[in-house]
Amino acid sequence: MTSAHSPAGPGSPESPAGGHTDDLMAYLAASPSPYHAVANAAAKLEKAGFRQVRETDAWDGGTGGRYVLRGGALIAWYVPEGATPATPFRIVGAHTDSPNLRVKPHPDTGAYGWRQVAVEIYGGTLLNTWLDRDLGLSGRITLRDGTRRLVLADRPLLRVPQLAVHLDRAVNTEGLKLDRQRHMTPIWGLGDVERGGLVRFVAEEAGVAAEDVLGWDLMAHAIEPPAFLGRDRELLAGPRMDNLLSVHAGTAALTSAAAHHRLPAIPVLAAFDHEENGSQSDTGAEGPLLGGVLERSVFARGGSYDDRARAFAASVCLSSDTGHAVHPNYAERHEPGHHPLPNGGPLLKVNVNQRYATDGDGRAVFAAACERADVPWQTFVSNNAVPCGTTIGPITAARHGIATVDVGVAILSMHSARELCGARDPYLLYRALTAFLEG
Repeated sequence: MTSAHSPAGPGSPESPAGGHTDDLMAYLAASPSPYHAVANAAAKLEKAGFRQVRETDAWDGGTGGRYVLRGGALIAWYVPEGATPATPFRIVGAHTDSPNLRVKPHPDTGAYGWRQVAVEIYGGTLLNTWLDRDLGLSGRITLRDGTRRLVLADRPLLRVPQLAVHLDRAVNTEGLKLDRQRHMTPIWGLGDVERGGLVRFVAEEAGVAAEDVLGWDLMAHAIEPPAFLGRDRELLAGPRMDNLLSVHAGTAALTSAAAHHRLPAIPVLAAFDHEENGSQSDTGAEGPLLGGVLERSVFARGGSYDDRARAFAASVCLSSDTGHAVHPNYAERHEPGHHPLPNGGPLLKVNVNQRYATDGDGRAVFAAACERADVPWQTFVSNNAVPCGTTIGPITAARHGIATVDVGVAILSMHSARELCGARDPYLLYRALTAFLEG
C-alpha cells in the first residue's frame, strides 16, 4: 500500500484535501433529506456541463454527460468520445438516505398541553442520539397539480426531550431504555393539538397555499453544522456522512473523469434512496432504475441486447458506503487483525457470506485504482461473533450481474445523528474513485 501526504493539514483550505472537505461540509449542511442531496448533486453536475434527461423522453446516444433524477435517487453518466454500444461501464454506487425521524401521515399530535409532531423511525437509527437536539424539518411536498417543492426549515423547531435523571434514577447503571412509539415524539410548542398545523407551516415555508398540499415526505434533521474536531483539526464531525460522504465524493469523481474526453469505459454515478431500509423501492438499488438507465444508454447508441450483455459483463461497480473504524473504547467488538483508523485511506470491505460483494478480483481492481491515485487503503472485516451489516453492493451484483466491490470510509458513531470520520479520508476516497472511473 502506498501513502499520500499534503504539506497542509487536513483542515487547511489551501490544501486539496482541505478544499474537498470544506465542500463536503457545505454539501452535508445543505442536504438534510435525500431530495436535497440529489438536487445539490445535480447542481454540481450541471456546473460541469451535464444535462438532465427525463425518463419519459427519447434519449440520444451522443457524447457528453447526462443525469436522471427520480425522487431521492440520481443516476449520472458520461459518454466519452469513441464509445461503442458495447463499451463497458465503471459505476460508483452510493445512497442518499440516512436513518432519521420521518413525519407520519397524520402529523399533529400532543398531550398534557404540549404540541408534538408524530414521527416514524426510519432505518436503524441510534435513538438516543436524537434526544435533546435542536431539530429542523426538511423534505418535499407534492401539490394538487402534481408538482413538487423542496422544504427546508433549517432552524430550531423540534426537540425530543430525555427524561430527567431524577425521574429515571437507574439510567446510568441499567442503561437508557427507549420505546420507539412512546418516547421519540418531538415537541414543537405549547397548546392544544392543532389539526393541520404542520401542513400549514410547511406550506408557508414553501410559499404555497396549504389547501394545495396533497402529499409530503418530511423528516427531522439535526441543525448543528459539520465541524472539524480535535486539537489538530484532523477529524470531522457531522450529520449524514453515511452516506452523503460517498455521494459527494462520487459526484466530484464523475465530474473529474468527465474532463477526459477519451476513456476506456463509461463512468457512472448511481446514488440510490432507501438503502437504510432494504433498497426495495423504485428508487432503491433493488429496483429497476440503474439497469433501465444503463440499457437505454446502450440502445441509444444503436446497441442490441447482445451489446448490452457484453457491456454489463465487462462492467465493474464500486459500492461506496461508510465502514467501521476501530472504536478505542470497544476494541473487543472488532476483528483483532483488522483495525481501520481514520485518515488511513478508504476501506476495502470484505465478508465471505456476501454481506459485502468483494472478492479477490474486486480487491485487485480497488488496489490498482488506489495505486494509480497514490492513495493508502485499509481492509475491514467483521469480528466473527458480531453480525455484519450490508450495503447496495450484493444487491447491485445480483440484480444486474455486474462485478461489484464494496469500499468506503472508516467512521465512528455510524447511524448516529452526528457521525465522525478523518478529515482527510473524504479527499482520499474521491481520488481513489476518480482513478477507478478513469480506468
